[in-house]
Amino acid sequence: MKTSNDQTSFMVDKSKISYHRCSEVEDHFIHQAFQDGFSDYMIKMEISEQDFIQRFFGPEGNSRDTSFIAFYEQQPVGVILGGIKKYETIKTMRCGTLAIHPDFRGKGISQKLFGLHKEEAIKQGCKQLFLEVIVGNDRAIHFYKKLGYEKIYDIVYYSNQDLSGLKIILETKSAAIIRSLDFNDFQTHIQKWTYHINWQNDIDFLEILTDNYYFGAYQNEELVGCLSINSNGGISFLMVDKNVRGQGIATLLLQTACKNLDLSKMYTGFPNNSLLEGFYKMHGFQKGNLAQYEMYLIL
Repeated sequence: MKTSNDQTSFMVDKSKISYHRCSEVEDHFIHQAFQDGFSDYMIKMEISEQDFIQRFFGPEGNSRDTSFIAFYEQQPVGVILGGIKKYETIKTMRCGTLAIHPDFRGKGISQKLFGLHKEEAIKQGCKQLFLEVIVGNDRAIHFYKKLGYEKIYDIVYYSNQDLSGLKIILETKSAAIIRSLDFNDFQTHIQKWTYHINWQNDIDFLEILTDNYYFGAYQNEELVGCLSINSNGGISFLMVDKNVRGQGIATLLLQTACKNLDLSKMYTGFPNNSLLEGFYKMHGFQKGNLAQYEMYLIL
């Protein structure tokens, strides 16, 4: 997420600023607004137009009809992407990005785009607004707090670039059998486990992905653990039933995925889960410098 209210000496004739739904403009304008808005961001956000459209209007869950773009004459100068779904049973509008061209910050464009975003959410019957923002982007955090958002969750990221430890066949106390699952089986089985999952790992997000694999751990034909992971080693879900934890089942799930997918690395991100953090650290995962806040605004 990004926004800024930096003041600039560039004179803007506000009568020349117009606002449109993203469904009313060509995709290259949306991509240009995104690229310009993130041109001086703390993290490089260079992405091709094709990859941008596929990602942000695909698994990210944004819709052109619920996203808005600002133009100064014929130049795109700001964009807010929005997507709506039931998130943990609540109809939610997520802000997928808010980016303003550096020369046009401090001109009220971000406030106007947010106003359109919020108005659309209310019109569509949403009960809350939601976004992620990178820790350390204090200007953006301050901006969102002024709008009424509150920080609720922290998202941390871990990675392991050396899986040699996992590739060693370990003796475990578990008699679990690991089987591949299709998405429908995975979706059905994980309903019995309830804990907060970040937007990018939510079931609706996973359903759109085409490169994900699912593994289940069984004891006495009962499913007691699940893993969702892609072919690059990106872990989106790892859970073991609390009644059988400490038996090496989660380790066996990772080992199986590592072997079956021939992985050289693994990485993951998740909110507020000390047990997962301890587990990943035990298996050589390193905590990254990047962290995010999840912020909510109740409507």
